[in-house]
Amino acid sequence: MIEILETGPFNTVQDLGRPGFRNIGVTAGGAMDPLAVKTGNILVGNEPDAAVIEVQTFPFKLRVSTPMVFAVTGADGLVLLNGKDVLPWCAHLAKGGDVLELRQPVKRARAYVAVAGGLDVPVLMGSRSTALRGNFGGNDGRPLAKGDHLKTGTQENISPLPASGLAVVEPSQALANVFPDIVEGVLQVRAIPAGEHHLFADDGEAFWGQVWRISSRSDRTGYRLSGEPIKPTETREMRSHGVVPGVVQVPPGGEPIIQMSDANTAGGYPKIAGVIEADLWRLGQANPGGKIRFVRTSHEEARQVEQAVKTYLEDIKRTADMVKRALKAMA
Repeated sequence: MIEILETGPFNTVQDLGRPGFRNIGVTAGGAMDPLAVKTGNILVGNEPDAAVIEVQTFPFKLRVSTPMVFAVTGADGLVLLNGKDVLPWCAHLAKGGDVLELRQPVKRARAYVAVAGGLDVPVLMGSRSTALRGNFGGNDGRPLAKGDHLKTGTQENISPLPASGLAVVEPSQALANVFPDIVEGVLQVRAIPAGEHHLFADDGEAFWGQVWRISSRSDRTGYRLSGEPIKPTETREMRSHGVVPGVVQVPPGGEPIIQMSDANTAGGYPKIAGVIEADLWRLGQANPGGKIRFVRTSHEEARQVEQAVKTYLEDIKRTADMVKRALKAMA
């Protein structure tokens, strides 16, 4: 059992979402940084899609009532266990009564707390994720509050850990060769031209060529971007069409919106581009006020990046399994 001791708005239970229901108006939802969720779950011995706590307002503090293996991934803030620093991106063992605290990150937006067995909240439409707009899923369809108690799944088969924990190199470093550098504080986000790209002048140069700022009006549904407005060269009446996370739409005001995890299921604004799936976690770690630039890419590069991420996760699981087998043999 986990008790929430301190929290802020919009901290929720999330997993990898509930795809398959957009046709009835239910957004997929799920974690804003799915790569951090998958990595944390592998470290603690869960399936990659087990439910975790997504923390986006800090400080955050919880207490465990029984011994529990946990890992904190995602954001780059301080992680404290009973007031002492512990490594992020690392599986640790907490004893009953221990207090875990997450302090304000330096640059990134969200941290994830994964525990062995996952969080045991009800499964709705194949997912344990919280859908805040629909007020369902997760912890009674709402953000976590002080005094909440969360059950965890079975931990009967927890493997032993090294005394110093079981750590990995975080994705931004381990995959530095496949993710673009942040150039002068500007996050480089790869995207592919989308359905109505041709409606914008000069091959969309005003979209690709400028630096955009993430507006304070951004949230899990979408990132609104501030910059020099862009306009299509002709006005067309468009029917609503299905949209998914990563789609970049341009409303009449000319400032784009990137659909994020809680993306609308349909919309009629022109689609100028689509952010590649492998870069969405990087957007999920971007804060309001942050600057981004869209980098035109190809389907082939997108596939190559996806394969690199897949290999990274497979390597973590293979290494974690090997270490745990060795420790069991020594016991």
